[in-house]
Amino acid sequence: MSENEIRPIKWSGENLELLDQTRLPREEVTVTVGTYQQAVVAIRDMQVRGAPAIGVTAAYAVAMAARDIEVNGRQEFMAQLEAAACEIAAARPTAVNLQWAVRRMVDLASADGDVDGIPGRLLDEAKRIHLEDEQINRRMGDYGKDLIPDGGSVLTHCNAGALATAGFGTAIGVIRAGWEDGKRFQVFNTETRPFLQGARLTAWEFQKLGIPSKLIVDSAAGLLMRQGKINCIITGADRIAANGDTANKIGTYSLAVLAKENRIPFYIAAPISTIDLSLPDGDQIQIEERPEEEVTHLQGVAIAPEGVQAINPAFDVTPNGYVSAIITEAGVARPPFLESLNLAVVGSTHI
Repeated sequence: MSENEIRPIKWSGENLELLDQTRLPREEVTVTVGTYQQAVVAIRDMQVRGAPAIGVTAAYAVAMAARDIEVNGRQEFMAQLEAAACEIAAARPTAVNLQWAVRRMVDLASADGDVDGIPGRLLDEAKRIHLEDEQINRRMGDYGKDLIPDGGSVLTHCNAGALATAGFGTAIGVIRAGWEDGKRFQVFNTETRPFLQGARLTAWEFQKLGIPSKLIVDSAAGLLMRQGKINCIITGADRIAANGDTANKIGTYSLAVLAKENRIPFYIAAPISTIDLSLPDGDQIQIEERPEEEVTHLQGVAIAPEGVQAINPAFDVTPNGYVSAIITEAGVARPPFLESLNLAVVGSTHI
């Protein structure tokens, strides 16, 4: 375990402590979240981000909502908890881990006949989800590290490291596992416009971990692939449909198409909770539209003419035909994904 282990989410006993990712890398500031409403704001404003980290935060948010309900009677308690849960689940629409965590918490409360004991049991469940996430990520790293070429190079997009999870990371966790296993390779990471998660967060994480990386502008990836400087690509995911179509940070689809054109394997690393078997394909995934100002401004400074219009989809969908494999905590799923992902979700210990 690295001496610079990154812990973006901590439970203090009464409050949730989040490493404010909007302030990185210039400042390492912790924001205290004491109510579920504050957790919704932290998720929506991307103080906490990354599908697994959002799920963990949402679990604690449901626990805080239950703690703060001052109503006698199980029916009224559940009505208020369900209302809070709906508000939490709506904070961001694309990441399925958010809805998954909220539903897991509400289902636990619904099955519990002791209304007085529900808040404590929900807090225990949130802590369990928190712990499970890092354990899952480490298993993904073990399964995926053999895909990283020793002496070669790997490109990653956005941020799928410890900051996007409870710890260790998904895509970056696989890269880290390969590095800690003794492999040596060149890492490239994109800046990831417009929110610059790659430049601000991923580059910061690699520095913390002591893994050398080179930052590139998003549009340089194709050139590097054509020059033979990239041997594989690995990203995270926010939602994976039953057929393997994958929603991830905007720009992922372009990288996958370029990878196939240049005969470079394209991998996804994501926990089973990111797989949504209720969606037959990626066309059913809701794509979050974020504010225009994230495109027209950079950290509050205008970089486009005043009044210019912009569109800002936060994610895109990569069709399964561009995905070489999906790394989960149950193993490495390969095409046909309808079979391998279903096997992972139903509880196989290894695909």
